[in-house]
Parts: sequence; structure tokens; C-alpha cells
Amino acid sequence: MDALDRVVKPKTKRAKRFLEKREPKLKENTKNAMLIKGGNANLTVTEVLKDIYAVKKPFAVLYKKKNITRPFEDQTSLEFFSKKSDCSLFMFGSHNKKRPNNLIIGRMFDYHVLDMIELGIEKFVSLKDIKNSKCPEGTKPMLIFAGDVFDVNEEYRRLKSLLIDFFRGPSVPSIRLAGLEYVLHFTAVDGKIYMRSYKVLLKKSGCKIPRIELEEMGPSLDLVMRRTHLASDDHYKKSLKQPKALKPKKKKNISHDVFGTTYGRIHMQKQDLGKLQTRKMKGLRKRPAEKSAEDSGISPKKSK
Repeated sequence: MDALDRVVKPKTKRAKRFLEKREPKLKENTKNAMLIKGGNANLTVTEVLKDIYAVKKPFAVLYKKKNITRPFEDQTSLEFFSKKSDCSLFMFGSHNKKRPNNLIIGRMFDYHVLDMIELGIEKFVSLKDIKNSKCPEGTKPMLIFAGDVFDVNEEYRRLKSLLIDFFRGPSVPSIRLAGLEYVLHFTAVDGKIYMRSYKVLLKKSGCKIPRIELEEMGPSLDLVMRRTHLASDDHYKKSLKQPKALKPKKKKNISHDVFGTTYGRIHMQKQDLGKLQTRKMKGLRKRPAEKSAEDSGISPKKSK
């Protein structure tokens, strides 16, 4: 019996839609994140997971029950939950004497752990503690990264890529000014990562461009990097590979300069400029005297 014959086909329309949703696509769906609480998570870690879930909704799943697992020792439970909930991003919270207030943020590739970075929470201010107006659910944030270490250090560079993956939200074809109302700011300095979230307020300025003010709305986190589990360069490049249909086709004789200006080269056949018709107006037609002078080779007299 062939292996293809043993594949169980969906018997209901609901099961068929479920399988079609998980099929590979040229443009993948928005990445979902699962937020998991460890077996010994304290109140601080629980509140952090709830606030991150509020920021990520509706592209997140919050597991309320405690799960006794250690991601750096065994990833099988994370990979099981990833396949079950169809989530490629995860955040795991735990607390113990050796690593208090611990967060592990990571991502999957083909339902296997790709990158994983452990962060320690040194200070936390929740959404409830800051009494300001909040952004609506599902608002796409603007991400700002400050600090040279995000571009110099390999671990911080991978952390930046991971945070962009985690918080970027859905891809949109266009943006309106009123939709730019949420900012997530990450600052790396002196071995710490400061996460701040702001609401953008558009004030009257007396001209077309409004005056912008930032109002902190939470959550606010002071983090420190602990352990890392990074994919090898080959495996990382494999995860970034795109299908050929998405790659832009190279056009001949077209080039771009550093400013983005497009230059094109056109190839034309050699033309005989002697037969080129230039006189179209009635007033520019040659007079009979000019024609006869040209035929005899004598230049016509200029009229005074």
C-alpha cells in the first residue's frame, strides 16, 4: 500500500477548512503567539504574561493552567503546544530562586524551536498601574530600537529580530495618519533592555501637520539578558528562504542609483536624420524661390 493512500482525508467541511488554513502559502498568515505559565510562576510573571497578551490580541493564545516544563532542557512540550495551537511564537514565564522573574521569548520554524532568549524581569509596571487611556485591541504598533548594541552584538541583533517578529502584527497595504497611535520603544544600554509603550496623541499645531505628544500607557519592563539558544547560521538562513514566486523578477536595462531613481536604457535602430520631417506648420513651408535656389545651389536673397 502506497504512503499517499494512507493519508486520511477530511470528512467534513470544517476539517477541510482547518487543513487548508495550515497549508503552505506564498504569503503566510499573521504569526500567532502562545503565552505559557510555568509550574512555579509567581504573581509578577503572571501579570506580565497577561499584559503581553493584551498587547498581542487577537494574535495570541494565553494558557491559564501551569505547565511544568523547562524549555532550555526539553522543548518537546513547547513544540506540541505550537502544533496544537498553530503558533510560531511563544513566551514562557517562570520563577525560582536561581532565576527569579524569568521570561523566555522564542520562535518556531516548522514546529521546532529556532531561537530562544531568556530575559530576567528587574522592574515591572502593569497596564493597570498607569491610569491613562489605552489603544484599541489589535492596534499595530510602531517599533523603535535605541542603542548601538542592537547592531553590533550578535545576541542583541537576534533579540531585535525576535522582538520585531513578536510584536510587528499583520502586514498592511497602506497606513493612515490616525492609525499611528501606538509606539513600542526598546532601549539597550549598560547590559539592560528597557521596554516602554506609549500612546501617540495628535495635537493641534496651527498647520496641516499635527503636533505629536507621547503618553505612557504601559506595560513597562526593565529586562536583563540571561541565557540564549540561537539557531546555527545554516538553519537560520533556511528559515529565511522565500519561494521563487515572491522574489522580484530582474528587468533588463534598468538600474537604480543610491537615491532610488530608476534609469532605463533603450536600444533603437539607426535612423536617417536627413529624411526626418521637421516642418509641420503651414508658415514654415519652403517658398518656391527657396526651393529653386536650393536646386541651383545659390543661397536665396534675404528680404529686407
